Amino acid sequence: MAYVIGAACIDVMDRSCMEECPVDCIYEGDRKLYIHPDECIDCGACELACPTEAIVSDRQADAVHKQDNRQFFQITLPGRAEPLGSPGGSRKIGVVGVDTPPVSSV
Repeated sequence: MAYVIGAACIDVMDRSCMEECPVDCIYEGDRKLYIHPDECIDCGACELACPTEAIVSDRQADAVHKQDNRQFFQITLPGRAEPLGSPGGSRKIGVVGVDTPPVSSV
């Protein structure tokens, strides 16, 4: 089980979750944050820190946001040469600055 960030994060991005994440698995797009499903250790610290309640366990997430969260790391995002894959922490790459097509089109 990992955690998923939903629509309540779009255009808000409080980043409290990033500060609480002990493994640095929350990445910043342009309008939304994304949790890497393979880097997440399921501690739940991000869920408790989120003021908009945008973070839920993947078992509770709707299929659209669960897929969107995973695709952020699997597809080649606009303006990038290749998928992010598993960089091993968001601090290594900094702000990605682009979102998945479903978030960009909202």
